[in-house]
Amino acid sequence: MNAELFPLIDEEGNVVGKATRAECHSGSMLLHPVVHLHIFNKAGDLFLQKRSMSKDIQPGKWDTAVGGHVDYGEQVEDALRREAREELGVQQFQPTFLFRYIFQSKVEREMVNAYRTVYEGPFTVDPVELDDARFWPLAEIEANIGKGIFTPNFESEFLKLKAAL
Repeated sequence: MNAELFPLIDEEGNVVGKATRAECHSGSMLLHPVVHLHIFNKAGDLFLQKRSMSKDIQPGKWDTAVGGHVDYGEQVEDALRREAREELGVQQFQPTFLFRYIFQSKVEREMVNAYRTVYEGPFTVDPVELDDARFWPLAEIEANIGKGIFTPNFESEFLKLKAAL
């Protein structure tokens, strides 16, 4: 997994190089693109995934339904569809672009490309990628912000998501 190649980008999203997953997650702060898909049901609940304990970043925390890296040479929307298929078995959906922003943690710096869709299921949860997944009423998410249940990235993105709805 550490040999995966990610594109390195500038702050406008232009590809300026490439690096391995290990290099991007080493604290180097090499800017690389990721995709997030927020999946709502018709009732307005938000589907979240619980990250596998084997993940190198934020294991065991609840996070955006679909999130993953763009591979070197891959288009952002192609990565979004690939990640949705790999993580949840979701293939037929219409993504709507929401916003783009730069997120920085202690070990990495990412340009997040956030999308949303309405989808009721079915879902196929990959046990290698995820420990659990379910729809959450927005009020339940709000009641659990700041309690260490969610990834810090999800918590900050949730505020942007609410503003964009």
